[in-house]
Amino acid sequence: MTEAIINLETVNPIEFFGINNSKFELLKRKFPLLKILSRGTQIKITGQPDEVANAQAKISQVIQYLERNGHVSDNYFSRILGDEEQDAQAEEPVQNDILVFGPNGKVIRAKTQNQKLMAQVSEKNDIIFALGPAGTGKTYTAVALAVRALKNKTVRKIILTRPAVEAGESLGFLPGDLKEKIDPYLRPLYDALDDMIPSDKLNYFMSNRIIEIAPLAYMRGRTLDNAFIILDEAQNATELQLKMFLTRIGASAKAIITGDLSQIDLPKNQKSGLLKASRILQNIEGIAHVQLDEADVVRHRLVKQIIRAYDKDQEREEELEQKRSQQWQALGNQKNNG
Repeated sequence: MTEAIINLETVNPIEFFGINNSKFELLKRKFPLLKILSRGTQIKITGQPDEVANAQAKISQVIQYLERNGHVSDNYFSRILGDEEQDAQAEEPVQNDILVFGPNGKVIRAKTQNQKLMAQVSEKNDIIFALGPAGTGKTYTAVALAVRALKNKTVRKIILTRPAVEAGESLGFLPGDLKEKIDPYLRPLYDALDDMIPSDKLNYFMSNRIIEIAPLAYMRGRTLDNAFIILDEAQNATELQLKMFLTRIGASAKAIITGDLSQIDLPKNQKSGLLKASRILQNIEGIAHVQLDEADVVRHRLVKQIIRAYDKDQEREEELEQKRSQQWQALGNQKNNG
């Protein structure tokens, strides 16, 4: 007798087991010589070694199909478990947009073309620059990709970081210990994680440092390996900070740098390092660049119009500034000629 445990963390358990355990009962009928039990997101199989191995292989096919498509019909579930040769593309959607499954079977999807592009390039590149305006899902998609990598065991931990820079206002003295002082700056990262990982498991991950959330300054001196690292709000990182972060990345790590160059909150005497980094790191194999725009906005419908209005206003200001510069130059030329 042998025993095997199969983990279903990478798929929606409801899709695997079926409503009222209909698919799970079908699985047990397909393998009557095995003892098959379920507990949470795990399946325990007990029986003769060859029978257990066969069941493992079939269940793995179901899991791979669900990872690609997010849903499997009862009929196709039965076909996968049977002895028929399966067409790997059968019933598969034209575009796979599922990133990860959250609590209670919540499906986290890439909702726009550029979010899907982020998911695609993350498969082949170790560093991604994802730039675009607010509301385009840069951070949310990046966190979903990190959670998927952790669930798939391609990384051992997730490290989320961002510069602790106030957004155009002075918050003054903040009470509490260090964690309580920096948590407000990191709240968007917590919100994304809450959507994707059950609270008890998230608490376990964070208490055991499997998921770390910390200000960018705390990355100095570290080597971040076997990790999926996200630098959020990178437009608020100086040139030195961004170089420091990029040179922390270990040999077996992935990193996504997100930012919005239209929302730089640094003091006037400090320069954002994001534009320079994304410019000089073009055309390097293993580094991808994704530019999101107003078409990727997934917040309130008015957010797209707000972004468009601000962009038009900025264009008008730049045109006026250019005209003023030309006028001053013309006046200077007249004085020189006079």
